[in-house]
Parts: sequence; structure tokens; C-alpha cells
Amino acid sequence: MFMRRCIELAALGIESVSPNPLVGALVVSDGKIVGEGYHMKFGEAHAEVNAIKNVLESNADGPALLKRSTMYVSLEPCSHFGKTPPCADLIINSNIPRIVIGCRDPFPHVNGNGITRLRDAGVEVIEGILENECYTLNKRFFTRIQKQRPYIILKWAQTKDGFFAPENRSQKWITSSNSRQLVHRWRSEEDAVLIGKNTALADNPRLNVREWKGKSPIRIIVDRNLELSSSLNIFDQSQDTIIFNALRTELIGRTKYLELEDFDNLLPQLICYQLYLMDIQSVIVEGGATVLNLFINAGLWDEARVFTGKEEWESGIIAPVLEGKPLHTITVGSDELNTWQNES
Repeated sequence: MFMRRCIELAALGIESVSPNPLVGALVVSDGKIVGEGYHMKFGEAHAEVNAIKNVLESNADGPALLKRSTMYVSLEPCSHFGKTPPCADLIINSNIPRIVIGCRDPFPHVNGNGITRLRDAGVEVIEGILENECYTLNKRFFTRIQKQRPYIILKWAQTKDGFFAPENRSQKWITSSNSRQLVHRWRSEEDAVLIGKNTALADNPRLNVREWKGKSPIRIIVDRNLELSSSLNIFDQSQDTIIFNALRTELIGRTKYLELEDFDNLLPQLICYQLYLMDIQSVIVEGGATVLNLFINAGLWDEARVFTGKEEWESGIIAPVLEGKPLHTITVGSDELNTWQNES
């Protein structure tokens, strides 16, 4: 029960902590929560710091209360100096006798060192509580650390008979307003959104979150020969924008042009590695069909979210196809939403 509350708290930071992990923490005494906190923003206080601060500010006997409490935390406390001091040292110096941890932190500067430091100081450590749930919570962070690339989410909409877009590449809505609002929410939760040149031309998208309250993602466009007009919405300077191309590297306002050496081989891998170097932890690939199929054929994706509308077009650009069965199926407005997980 207490670890589930840690996970709930941690999730509140999804729009603001990347590239750090999501972490929630509780201080429990006599079976009651006496303090709680979560990592609220990258570079600021960690969850453990906020939970302990909450105890001290809310209880006159805070220091004495900590000495007879148990701390619950969804991720192993850090043991190194980064933008903030080590949380393991704070727990030790606060004389908290017992800590319950959801899962270990694979970051090389932590990865068991926080647990070792706590145990060496005499703190009782219990680990592996709701471990899978805690791991899933930080799937983006763990993917970046362990695979040296962002967590990749594929997203597209298709008609009931399997078409992605009209053959003339004109803009035509497939999904309901409910689904479009959900997509804007998803964008607020990820670091970046990626599309190809043809999608930019056909839809002239803004790639922001105007139908949801939250941060807009970094826009990423694949435009090999820099053919897109500067009058398009993606060049409006309202968001950081990256243009992967084969011609030049240059920064103009909030638009960064990044030259890739080879567009004909391993393009998705090259893009992902560049984004990893830039600490971009998660990307939604929204199209078009060619770009989506590049990632699918490379096996370079973690999750796919596919809307199926009620219309049948009988012709058009064929939607990408995933093997196997979806993990989840739900109804969103008048649409069906299927979610796949890449297990390979």
C-alpha cells in the first residue's frame, strides 16, 4: 500500500524531471504516513529530501519522529554528488532506521551503491517491493541508461480498413476529438515528438499541446535535403525544434539543424544515438508511414499506440503493420486504441 502511494507521487513529476527518474517517497511511523514527497523538477530536490522536509515542517517532534520511522521510496536512493547531495547520506544523517525500496537504480554512479551505503551505516534495507511496477514507472529512464537511446513510442491512426492517409497526402482526420486530446496529453509526458518531411508538408502540424495543459515537447523533423518551407508551423520558434538533415549543422533561434552522415543506412539508430547524446529520454514517433516503418523494420521501438477510426476509405497509403496481438485495447471516443509492447 505504501509503495503504491510512492508510485502515485512519483508519476506527478512526469512532465518536469527528465532526464532524471520519477521517484516518490514516504515516511511512515506507527503505520501512518507522516511525510511524503516526490522529485518535482530536474535539478531540484529529490523525493527523499522533500519527504523528510515534509516531516520536519509538519511535526514539532520531527527529528525524534524520523528516528522511529520507516522510509518508503520507489527507487534506490542516490549515493553520489550530482546536482544535489546524496540522498543516502541524508537518510543516514536523519537517523531513519529502516528503508523499503521498490527497485534498484541502474545508473552506474548508483546501482547498488546507495543500498550498500545505507546497510554499512546500520540502516535496515528491504528491497524489491512492487519491483515490476517501479521498473515500469521509470521505463524511459532505464531505457536511456541501459540501451543508450530514448524510449521510443510509435503512434498513428488508421481507418477501419487499414489506411493511414489519403494517396494524395492531403490532410484528413481519422480519429475523434477525444483521441486528439489524448495525443496532446501524451506529448506533454514525453521529451520529444518526431515526424518526417512528408507529414510536415501534408499536415503543417504545430506538434504542441494546445488541447492539453502541460509542456510542449521538442519537435524533431527528418528533412534530408532541407526542402521544407520556413513558413511552416514547425519553424514558428515557439518550441525547441531539431531538423535532422544531410546538408548542414546550424542553430537558428530555437531551431537546431543537425547533419547526419548517412541517411541510407541505420537512420533510426543514428537519430536515436544523437538524441541520447542530447539527454532526450523519450520520443513519440507520429509519422508518416515511411518513418514509422523505418523504426518498425529496425526493431527500434518500445511501445506502439494505434488508433483505429470508424471510417473506411477503400484506398490510400497503407498503415504500418505490427506482428502479434496488442497488449491492451480500449475505446476512446468513437475510436479503438490498441497498445503494443515490443518484447524483442
